[in-house]
Amino acid sequence: MRGGAEVGRAELAHRAVGTKLDPGRAALVVIDVQDAFRKAVPVFDRVARAVGTLVEGAKVVGIPIVATEQYPKGLGHTVPEVADHLPDGVTPIEKVVFSAVEADGFGLGGADQALVCGIETHVCVNQTVVDLLASGVDVHVAEDAVGSRTKQNWKLGLHKVEQVGATLTSVETALFELVRRAGTDEFKQVQKLILDYAP
Repeated sequence: MRGGAEVGRAELAHRAVGTKLDPGRAALVVIDVQDAFRKAVPVFDRVARAVGTLVEGAKVVGIPIVATEQYPKGLGHTVPEVADHLPDGVTPIEKVVFSAVEADGFGLGGADQALVCGIETHVCVNQTVVDLLASGVDVHVAEDAVGSRTKQNWKLGLHKVEQVGATLTSVETALFELVRRAGTDEFKQVQKLILDYAP
């Protein structure tokens, strides 16, 4: 019994340590911010802007970026608000599976933390998060950078990923965790991104 209790405490301690994004461990995962969702998701413009800000921030701190597109033949490609910010060499991975983890070519570039954003919260984001957690990745979901067709499904998706072990965060919280300290060139660049992004 005592051994089990100690394992439980160790697990809780590990999870507590794992709740802060680390630029040496993290990757940004951008899920399906595509043309067809623009009319279907009421908060699409806000989400696309938030995701674009996260991509720019990820480039500043130098973490890997992976992006996906769900059935682009039918749903279109990643919108310019996001695609125009992707670094050279990053091409969205085409998929038909809902979980990006199951898509051919998906990987985190050696990272064991993932900051996840995109569309839709309750479908592709949710299933990707669940599978990342199952593979031992520490997952953070930017609440203001995910969206669904309905507010109910957005809330449900966030509730579900939090229940299974993901950490909910925001664009600003995530970027300041990744930059770690004030007074650096990285901080100044990220601060400008956040000021430009703020409503």
